[in-house]
Amino acid sequence: MQTEKVHFIKEKETLLATLYARALESQSKDPTLRDPAAEEAIRRIDYDFAKFKMSSTDILGIVSRAKLFDLWTEEYLANTPNSIMLHLGCGMDSRVFRINPPSTVLWFDVDYPEVIELRRRLFPEQVGYHMIGSSVTATEWLDEIPTDRPALILAEGLLMYLSANDVPLLLERLVNHFPGGQLIFDAVSPMGIRMQKSNKAVAASGATLGWGLDDPHELERRIPRLKLITEMTAVDPNLPGIHKASAGTRMTLGILKLFPALRRLAMMLRYQF
Repeated sequence: MQTEKVHFIKEKETLLATLYARALESQSKDPTLRDPAAEEAIRRIDYDFAKFKMSSTDILGIVSRAKLFDLWTEEYLANTPNSIMLHLGCGMDSRVFRINPPSTVLWFDVDYPEVIELRRRLFPEQVGYHMIGSSVTATEWLDEIPTDRPALILAEGLLMYLSANDVPLLLERLVNHFPGGQLIFDAVSPMGIRMQKSNKAVAASGATLGWGLDDPHELERRIPRLKLITEMTAVDPNLPGIHKASAGTRMTLGILKLFPALRRLAMMLRYQF
């Protein structure tokens, strides 16, 4: 088997942490997220994944978010099959293969050129699936995306790594590109930004978080086309797989839920536009 050496640093290196978490969960006896492509990818990537020192709680946090976004994606594509799926900062996420969208969907994965180059070596092509190598904050790549269909725009584990100035400009540009659709992403609060070194993937890679969101309705005021339709937090007992957490973890989450500032340290958000 040919292996692929990887030399990502900082923000790009965190994508390997989430890939590793999904693969470990997929290999478990009762996985919340089944991800054979992630399992195969870590077998082929020459990298010391153990450096992330992930606990079962770390893995559950990553996998719960990924599974929730999978469910939201499946729901949208089932209701809007003639649409565009725009996956920003896709990293090594194999969501397109987990979802297996209908052939009527145009799916675009966008990430840095070196990340897309690795994806092309590891993941197979399929009908309707396209990869674009670019920084998401560049403007030219959006010209490759059709404007005549509704879109699901998904950004998982991405926006918090951008600057406070870049995020609203990017989101406004994206929602104005399409006639309508949904926007799905996760965010951390300003307090979460201040506590970023407690995140093992961030600490191990030397990455830096830049954008925090205190109130999800802030974006509605900044971008009038957006309307918040779903807010879930990392302590929500309805998150996929959260029932598998240890009793101690569930107790901690229950305590955090009592305090608004701590409850919103990490959020999963869905907007209509």
